[in-house]
Amino acid sequence: MRNLWNDNIAEQYRDDLLALRVYSSRLLGQDPNLVLHGGGNTSVKLTTTDYFGEPESLLYVKGSGWDLGNIEAAGFAPVKLETLQKMARLPHLSDSDMVKLQRAAMTDPAAPNPSVEAILHALIPFTYVDHTHADAVVALTNTENGRERVYTIYGDRVLIVPYVMPGFILAKKIADLTRAINWENLEGIILLNHGVFSFGPTAKSSYERMIRLVTAAEDYLQAHAALPPAAASPILQKSPLDLENSLFLAKLRKAVAEIKQSPVIAHWDSTPLALQFSQLPTVDNLATQGPLTPDHVIRTKAKPLILNSDFRHDIAEYIANYEDYFKRHATAQLIQLNAAPCWAVWLNNGLISFGNSVQEAQIVSDIKDHTIWSIQVAQRLGGWRALPEKDIFEMEYWELEQAKLKKSSQSPVLQGKIILVTGAASGIGQACVKVLLQQGAAVIALDIDPKITHLFATQQVLGIACDVTLESAIQAAVIEGVSRFGGLDGVISNAGTFPISESLAQLQMGTWEKSLAVNLTSHQRLLKVCIPYLAEGIEPAVVMMGSKNVPAPGPGAAAYSVAKAGQTQLARVAALELAPLGIRVNVLHPNAVFDTGIWTPEVLEKRAQHYGVTVEEYKKNNLLRTEITSQSVATLACAMLGPLFAKTTGAQIPIDGGNERVI
Repeated sequence: MRNLWNDNIAEQYRDDLLALRVYSSRLLGQDPNLVLHGGGNTSVKLTTTDYFGEPESLLYVKGSGWDLGNIEAAGFAPVKLETLQKMARLPHLSDSDMVKLQRAAMTDPAAPNPSVEAILHALIPFTYVDHTHADAVVALTNTENGRERVYTIYGDRVLIVPYVMPGFILAKKIADLTRAINWENLEGIILLNHGVFSFGPTAKSSYERMIRLVTAAEDYLQAHAALPPAAASPILQKSPLDLENSLFLAKLRKAVAEIKQSPVIAHWDSTPLALQFSQLPTVDNLATQGPLTPDHVIRTKAKPLILNSDFRHDIAEYIANYEDYFKRHATAQLIQLNAAPCWAVWLNNGLISFGNSVQEAQIVSDIKDHTIWSIQVAQRLGGWRALPEKDIFEMEYWELEQAKLKKSSQSPVLQGKIILVTGAASGIGQACVKVLLQQGAAVIALDIDPKITHLFATQQVLGIACDVTLESAIQAAVIEGVSRFGGLDGVISNAGTFPISESLAQLQMGTWEKSLAVNLTSHQRLLKVCIPYLAEGIEPAVVMMGSKNVPAPGPGAAAYSVAKAGQTQLARVAALELAPLGIRVNVLHPNAVFDTGIWTPEVLEKRAQHYGVTVEEYKKNNLLRTEITSQSVATLACAMLGPLFAKTTGAQIPIDGGNERVI
């Protein structure tokens, strides 16, 4: 553990205890070996003056939905300290009632719900309290002799607490254990199979105690040669799957999505750590014992899917086992959660994480990274041992989690879908990527311009420099995209070029051949490569970006018009051939989209002058007198990938504001 405390920075918050709380919380939160994705919690006790001028003792504790890595003052819920301490003296309290009472004791109704550990924070008689799920400590406790190892490291410097459910039960347990203990003699609390508490009179003392406690565990692991090889570092490998395995991944993703009844992202992990784990001789036994800490079961379920040679059989067995697990422990009022796996061990090929979004899949991936690291640590210490199944089930079906099932939320229309867009670095293609992101899709963005690789600063987009006239380049790009996201549900075939105006008598062969290569043949090659993946997609669809020149060509544009007409005919044939596979194919015919690269202000001014109108009038030279933008086209193109057009294929739709010649 690196001690990241900086006295110069902390000095800025010397007179603001809550600001210091924010500062030290962020120090903890930026280290994933301490907390992951909303895990852990921190607090500070303050005495303030209420609206009546009377002193009031409050506990500012991390609120639900906030991450320690980027928490702000608004992320801490102010709760009356006396009320929390009274709650600890109650003989019984359900978790739902605990949440209500904590909420009622808040002094700011706009603040988030207090952490479920708020009562425990209130009981610890120090100004600052920190709680993490440090990997090194939890890994130690998930061994055959975990408690003994913890005592060997810390002795009586820490209170060692057997696992109990978080919330009121845990607070009562620690209250009972500390009735005859002098807190000044303790440096922290080790919760077996759960995590670590540290505390102190100042933010610095509590933080540095946490660092010392976790470092002691790491030193023990190193002294006992328990750390995995340094080569197994979590750096994403760039080598893609081969064709056969990428199609396997697409089929697996579809099967999981069908169980989940919603599209999913399937993130394949081929890092050295993941590959090493997937190749362990006993990985099926190790991986299925249970999660690193029960908190993780909400994200990852109790066990991963183990993939052998027949994934459909493996999935069927996984679902049957999950249903049996539910029946073994469920009470009458519980609702079974969806049985779909959250991650999988692909024997000898790495690990796969599933999520309704790229972010959710990444969260699952991060958690399993820390889990498999800890499993291997525990194995080197004599054997990995997770909590009993009953404890894990109680956490997965905790009443606070069950309450969430009754809340309905609407996802973006393309949430979890994976869409490929060509010509994505500018104009209509770039606009399509942006609309797809707004609608929740993951995007494989192709363009011949190398800037595509860094144009979109989000994990939801994989930008690949690709010459779409080369089938080998398309194949490599699609496999790379499938490797990243798991499959393919839609294609916006948009890449194109607009050649200079030449009459038939003057038409250069190079102009003709380039237009056919880019505006026609590249679309055929893209379809050929994508069809096997679309066949395994979820409600798959293709949108071809045509042109007004198809129904209404103009003089001097033979190379462009003929190629676009051929592309449209290609789409019609594709609609006929692919319908049995459930793949829809439709065409958009835009016209006069002036916010693209070829329409510079100078060109627009020149064209407007030619027709004797202003630039604004020229832009709206259609029946509806409306401007057609890249955003306009992108919105319609993305709609055609979604449920509004679920029953439509083979259609050609103009988006031109109404053109007399087309009509």
